[in-house]
Amino acid sequence: MRIDQRKNDQLRPVQIELGVSRYAEGSALIKFGHTHILCTASFEPTIPKWLMGQGKGWVTAEYGMLPRSTHDRMNRERTASSGRSQEISRLIARSLRSCVDMYKLGERQITIDCDVIQADGGTRTAAITGGFLALAQAMMYLKNKEPNMNFPIRNYVSAISVGIMDGVPRLD
Repeated sequence: MRIDQRKNDQLRPVQIELGVSRYAEGSALIKFGHTHILCTASFEPTIPKWLMGQGKGWVTAEYGMLPRSTHDRMNRERTASSGRSQEISRLIARSLRSCVDMYKLGERQITIDCDVIQADGGTRTAAITGGFLALAQAMMYLKNKEPNMNFPIRNYVSAISVGIMDGVPRLD
């Protein structure tokens, strides 16, 4: 049995609140147990130079942990992200790009920011799920502004992790 008394096949309690950021085109506060992440989606005025003139857009992501999101205070990432944060940012972005038709998006970039408020495991999977929810809201915002646009989301994405501990599968 786990410290929190969950069974091996039992999810952490999941809570999701949408539209939590007044200024972002899409946002979600996602809680997987004691892991809490604020995810926002923002339209950017430009796309990467290597995409210009191709008629398609881009989805990127930035992931970071707030200084007191863990048991011990960590320093705020000032200029460059840690290797861990960079890799998680790439994982989130790749996961979200997989569900968007970039040609239907047009020459726009959407940045998904995932800020870990409190970490108790599962931050990658919570960020992917919350990031998608923020992205979907941003796409609805765009669709409402441009009713004739073909909706760019072609499928949904969420994430959960499973591992093996002492030879037994365990859902995180």
